[in-house]
Amino acid sequence: MKIVLLSGGSGKRLWPLSNDSRSKQFLKVLKDPAGRQESMIQRVWRQIGEAGLREHAYVATGKAQVEIISGQLGNDIRLIAEPERRDTFPAIALAATYLYAMEGVSLNETIVVMPVDSYVSGDFFRQLERLEGALETSGADLALIGVQPTYPSEKYGYILPYPEEGSDRPFARVRGFREKPGKEEAEAMIREAALWNCGVFAFKLDLLINILIAQELPIHYEEMRKRYGSLPQISFDYEVVEKANRIAAVRYDGDWKDLGTWNTLTEEIDTALIGKGMISERTKNAHVINELEVPIAVLGLSDVIVAASPDGILVADKALTPLVKEMLKHSEQRPMYEERRWGRYRVLDYRTYPDGREVLTKWIFIASGRNLSYQYHSLRDEVWTVVAGRGSVVLDGRQLAVSAGDVLLVPKEARHSVRADTDLEIVEVQTGTLLIEEDIVRLELEWDEIVQLCKT
Repeated sequence: MKIVLLSGGSGKRLWPLSNDSRSKQFLKVLKDPAGRQESMIQRVWRQIGEAGLREHAYVATGKAQVEIISGQLGNDIRLIAEPERRDTFPAIALAATYLYAMEGVSLNETIVVMPVDSYVSGDFFRQLERLEGALETSGADLALIGVQPTYPSEKYGYILPYPEEGSDRPFARVRGFREKPGKEEAEAMIREAALWNCGVFAFKLDLLINILIAQELPIHYEEMRKRYGSLPQISFDYEVVEKANRIAAVRYDGDWKDLGTWNTLTEEIDTALIGKGMISERTKNAHVINELEVPIAVLGLSDVIVAASPDGILVADKALTPLVKEMLKHSEQRPMYEERRWGRYRVLDYRTYPDGREVLTKWIFIASGRNLSYQYHSLRDEVWTVVAGRGSVVLDGRQLAVSAGDVLLVPKEARHSVRADTDLEIVEVQTGTLLIEEDIVRLELEWDEIVQLCKT
């Protein structure tokens, strides 16, 4: 069995903490067993490890999330990165070709696909082996995990089993699906043993490889990457699940929740205040999550979420937070905060001038022992001011030590990198006519290799 964790998302539902680079699964607002803050992806990865399944797991993601995943989970994660964002069918197809062509996985191997942000208890992962058993026993094309509903939810999709499929069977044959019904319809479906669809499913690798062959799409990974932009932008549900003739569902009668909006996420946050702020005694069922350095005070409001980050400030009735994505659908603001494999950065200020110049100021944190890639920019000059810590800088082949108080000029086209000997903080001022994150050419990632390049 191989497990493919899907990590994607546009980052709008939990704005302003989430953005296009930091989707909801990366927000560190949950607690691990030791009481330390962890993100949804860290929680799932920890649970997979506790279930003894980590050596079977891969993360399928977009290239924009590779840095933050490495930063949160480490550099030994097996990543399958999309060249560009498409949809779940192309993403799963790419993962399938990687397993088939690069890993040599047997066509008879069971592939389990699940979201990386599932909020479940640890026993959920023991159900994954039941998916493999359901495929073998039922002869189905697909096997899904269906969660036993605890109330008639109007925001979840439902799996509809055949009426004769009793709860005493190890799996149920599926006759159809229903997406986000009204309350009365949901109540009626639950009486007929309907299950919540939690987006976890399994298939034999040859199912998807044969679909690719039938559609004259590549089955070799490198060729799939080259043609990825021409693949149909369609979900796996529409392209595969709805066309499957035989589907089985394994029942799960345990804890499962979709933490996709602020009102559901705050139900699992065990403290009302994260960051600087004050909540009055007259305030009921309110949460403040503040990533800014200025305090937030909430007085007399109830059932609200107040979230603040460099990307913006949200004050909302919790019941209305599912509408946040729709409210922001036309927003094109660049992310003002990002996590990377080496640390994180925050945009402090951005200005444009009548002559076309742009000036952007960043605070950059590089964790001890980590380094930026060896890189250069074509559209901007940079001035670095080291404000805390010690490290080493490579600038156009020269290596020098830096510490708090040092100032360096990094002109356009200059090849540069920095490594933190201790936690290192730098204030960077960029000046140019087009200040975008895409203006970067990476030459090398590993510090030992960077240092060797300096000697040539």
